Amino acid sequence: MLQIRSLAFNIAFYVSLILQMIFWTPYYFLAPRHRAWYVPKFWAKSSLWLQEKIAGTKSEITGLENLPSGSYILAPKHQSFWDTIAFLPHIPDALYILKRELTWIPFFGWYIMKMRMIPVDRGSRSKALKAVIAATRAELARNSRQLIIYPEGTRRAPGDEPAYKWGIVELYAQLDVPVVPVAHVAGLYWPRRKFLRYPGTIRARFLPPIPPGLEKDEFMRRLVSETEAACDQFLIEAARSENPPPMPPTAVKKLRELGVEVNERSTAT
Repeated sequence: MLQIRSLAFNIAFYVSLILQMIFWTPYYFLAPRHRAWYVPKFWAKSSLWLQEKIAGTKSEITGLENLPSGSYILAPKHQSFWDTIAFLPHIPDALYILKRELTWIPFFGWYIMKMRMIPVDRGSRSKALKAVIAATRAELARNSRQLIIYPEGTRRAPGDEPAYKWGIVELYAQLDVPVVPVAHVAGLYWPRRKFLRYPGTIRARFLPPIPPGLEKDEFMRRLVSETEAACDQFLIEAARSENPPPMPPTAVKKLRELGVEVNERSTAT
């Protein structure tokens, strides 16, 4: 049944994406940008609804009171495709930094450029970072937008050792806006590189913002320690839930370090 529900959800997810992209095209491209945001936010909400109804996976996001007004950097833990869509409905005017190649994809790339995202060319990292900072500063100043950036860059398994990149530190120092860490363990329910979608409740939380103006090392220390502590708590809650999802080896190792015993039958390969 797990395989059937997972397959059904994956099919419904991509069919919904294609159909909505076609259906909403006239409104999306004719509407002003701030109104056109309705389309991707509706798609995100409908995708989470499909996940709940078909795969049996609920989404519970708390800490909305911690989101500042105006511009800020949202720094979510990156474990799953789930965390690329789940926070979008709660962000007034999201800004993403992405590879330029994504803008070349028909329809998808056009949707991206409508929202004035920041494409990055492959090449020198130092030159790319300077260009990104300049473009981001201009967007934040012009439209009070909210930059969404994943501090670890690529998706990592739940419980894995943190690997935060220095890029977010430079953005924090240069942009002079608060950073809102986001904790979750969505990778337990929507794993990376797998088609299975496990039932349960994905819990995420917007943590209290880190104010601008801290020294770079102090900012990084707070970002890592506060995010990881909250993720550890979510991991413990998931492991102790009535019907825990399968735990990957990284999660099992972390749980044991935290003093939590794991049922061998609940581990995943």
